[in-house]
Parts: sequence; C-alpha cells; structure tokens
Amino acid sequence: MPLTRPLRSTVNLALQGGGAHGAFTWGVLDALLEDGQLSFEGVSGTSAGSMNAICLAQGLMSGGRDGAREALKNFWTAVAESSPFPDSASNTGGEPPAIPAALKLMLQWTEYLSPEQLNPFDLNPLRDVVTAQIDFERLRKHSPVKLFIAATNANSGKLRIFHNHELSVDALLASACLPNIHRTVMIDGEPYWDGGYSANPAVFPLFYDCTAADILLVLLTPLHFGETPDSAQDIRMRLRELGFSSTFLREMRMFAHLRERVGESRLPGWLQAWIPVGQLEQRVRQVRFHAISADALMSELSPESKLAASLSFFQRLHDDGREHAKAWLAAKRAAIGRQSTLDLAKIYY
Repeated sequence: MPLTRPLRSTVNLALQGGGAHGAFTWGVLDALLEDGQLSFEGVSGTSAGSMNAICLAQGLMSGGRDGAREALKNFWTAVAESSPFPDSASNTGGEPPAIPAALKLMLQWTEYLSPEQLNPFDLNPLRDVVTAQIDFERLRKHSPVKLFIAATNANSGKLRIFHNHELSVDALLASACLPNIHRTVMIDGEPYWDGGYSANPAVFPLFYDCTAADILLVLLTPLHFGETPDSAQDIRMRLRELGFSSTFLREMRMFAHLRERVGESRLPGWLQAWIPVGQLEQRVRQVRFHAISADALMSELSPESKLAASLSFFQRLHDDGREHAKAWLAAKRAAIGRQSTLDLAKIYY
C-alpha cells in the first residue's frame, strides 16, 4: 500500500514580544515550518511577536513554508546588520554581547531627553528593514493567515488590534514603539505605543475570530522568575517585565476561570448531552491551549539583552527556539486536536 502523509492539524499562534529575544520565536517558527505538519489559521503578535507574525505571513504568501523560513531569516539578519551599534562581542558562542557603551549612554539619556531630542531626524533602521521586506498592500488582500497586531493607544491605554485589511508599516512599528526610545506612531490621528502595555500578546482574537480550536502560545517572559531582585536597577527591570506581562496573565486567568465555570454542571452527564449549549460555552469547552517557552534560558538573560542586535546572539536564540519546538512536537504533537497540554488553572489561576 502507498504511504499516506498524516493530515495536517491547524493551530492559532500567539507570539509574545521581547525585543531581541524574539529571535527565539524565529527558531520556534522555523522548526514548525520545517516539520510541516501544522497549518496556521490566525497569528496574534505584539512587538517582536508582530514582526515574526508579519514575516511568517509574507513568506507563506510569497513562497509557502520555505518562503516563510527564508523571510524570517532575512528579517533577523537585516535587523542585526542595520543596528547603529556594532556587535562589540562578535563571539561565535552566541553569548549575549556586551551592551555597547554608546547604547548604555543613550539609555541613560532617555530618562532626561525625549525621542525627538535624542533623534531629531527620526532615523529608524527598523522602518527601512520592514519597508524593504514586507509587501503590505499585497498582505492586506492576500495574507494566507489572519493577523492580529497589537498596539496601545497612548492617550487612553486602550488596546488596538490591527487586522489584515489595516496592515501597514506604521501599524507594525506602533506595535513595537517603546516611547522612551522611539517617537510615538500616529495612525488616523491617534497616538500609539508598544502593544505590550495592553496585550502581550492578545489571545482573545484567536478565540473569537478563528475556528481552529488549538492555540499555541510562544512565550518569551518566564512563567516564574527564579530569583527576587534586590538592587534598584534590577527592581526597575522586574517592574517593567511584570508590567508587560500583567495584561496577558489577566487574560489567561480569565480563560482559566471560564473553563472552570463552563466545566461545572449540576446536571447528570446523560442529561447534559440533551441540553443545548450556547456558542460561547461550546467554544470555551472546545478551545485547547499549548505553550512553548524557555523559562530557564530567559531567566539567564538580562533584560538589557533585549536590545542586543547581534547576529550571533540572534542565532543562538534561534537555535534554542528550534530545539524547544522540536522537543515540544515530539512530546505534544499527538495532543493537537485532542486535548490541551497547558494546565491554565495550575499556571495562571
């Protein structure tokens, strides 16, 4: 009998932001694309997660899975090559490079000077990279996946989700706009900052606007930090980390609570089968959560390394992401379409 290829399973992706640490997600996506047994319906991304989401969609649209792998590689390579701060480490081991003195000085200045004062000519290498590599006009019409790009309204704090028909360079840059470093991004007369302030990433669009029942989270923030900071600088860094993850944690707690409540029923099992279930309740019971994270790796990295635009560092994170994705596929692939592999109540409740 001829060999038959196993049927592909469809999943939705939720991609966290984290600056340079987003190269880990590049590696995860690279392994998933190479494996070839998962298809993607919706992709929600914030900051670096939105960059990976857009590159994934662009590559799938122009060249299928191989095209997506190439698009992701080209993006991260171009980001490293466009950095105004040379890779001072240039090591082959992929260790986090030392933060250049000029970058450290600039970060200190951000406490006293606005982005307009620091960068009066509004130079933004990331804009040049994105403009050169992404065909937004074509993506708006022909993206093979549903995209949900998160940004935060700077005047209201409200989350703005940019959908396929709203994709643009500005929407993508707004999702990654750290207001102490980058100028506020204006869209339709409204000011936008990094999406991490309101969702990192937003999971609800994958729940409401997609039909696939499996949601795979790719996490860059540790689910649990190993040590409590004690120095003033480390405390400030931890506060920033917690600030970017708080909305995501609340959203996941909400899902855990919904699943618990919907799962409760005082009716006997034989009778439940005859009682109509509302669409929301049915979706809550149907949705399955999974996660690929690297707590140990991310706990080892300093928050400053999120600004390390080093190709050797990107490659190290990419390789780690690939290994984590391969391990996850080997252990959890059979659960796709059947059951959750992430215990929401245990982790987020």
